[in-house]
Amino acid sequence: MAIRDRGKMKWQGAFFMPEHVKMLREIERDMMRMQMPLLDEYQIEEMERQVCEAMEFAQQVKLTVWRDGFTYDEIGRVHYLEPIHKEVRLKTELGTISRIKFADIINVEIIDKA
Repeated sequence: MAIRDRGKMKWQGAFFMPEHVKMLREIERDMMRMQMPLLDEYQIEEMERQVCEAMEFAQQVKLTVWRDGFTYDEIGRVHYLEPIHKEVRLKTELGTISRIKFADIINVEIIDKA
């Protein structure tokens, strides 16, 4: 006769309440956050030039965006530059338009040079 127990589950209910598990996940997420990198004027000017070039020649770009301590990549074509709100409107491959604040962009890379 084999012993059938619940393994780790039998101990989890006794020691961890849902609030405790949520707090542990938040602590782990906070530890993975990073500060926004500081960019000098030359880097900002170079990124602006690359964005304008990509918009003029309809090239696909990869924007590395910093938001809330994490970075992620947005890939698409620059649709419009909004000078009042200082935003880049990026048309993604799915056809949606993403609004990205220029202050949140930390890197610009032109993917195709057609």
